[in-house]
Amino acid sequence: MPRSYGHMKEYEKEILKLKEEGYTKREIGEKLGFTKEQIHNFITRYNANQRKLAAGIALRRKGRPPKDTVVSEQDKVTELKYILARKEAKIKSLEMENELMRDFLSLTERK
Repeated sequence: MPRSYGHMKEYEKEILKLKEEGYTKREIGEKLGFTKEQIHNFITRYNANQRKLAAGIALRRKGRPPKDTVVSEQDKVTELKYILARKEAKIKSLEMENELMRDFLSLTERK
């Protein structure tokens, strides 16, 4: 039986603890009063956020930030690291493309 509206974030620790103990999503949902799909979606979003944090990507809320929002130094540093990583990845991609083009031209005997 689904419970009335409540934020999944309130049950984050319980859900993760039950998941570690080996309970299925259906069993977790039955214990906490959520559906299997709600638990599945929560775990999917949680894992995506953990991957972003591991990659150094700053987590942001959806929508436009309020006018009085103060950006912390940590968020600025994280965003700059992400920008640098993207630029390095693009440079590496272009270098590989350049090398492939060079090999192709040498195989077709063009210079």
